[in-house]
Amino acid sequence: MDIPPPETIRVTSPAVACDGSGEVAPALGHPRVYLRIDPELGFVECGYCDRRFVLEGGPADMPA
Repeated sequence: MDIPPPETIRVTSPAVACDGSGEVAPALGHPRVYLRIDPELGFVECGYCDRRFVLEGGPADMPA
């Protein structure tokens, strides 16, 4: 059984918030957490839902 990769969201700001909503209603997500992208990595992952936030133009940004 293949597990799909976590959702990746490209952002323009190094400060992001995640509540797990998107494909599910916000009430079914998780507590909102505030995350900061490390400029050397270019991404940060949510500890609750594993959603990955990639800074556009950063080292982890790959064109789709």
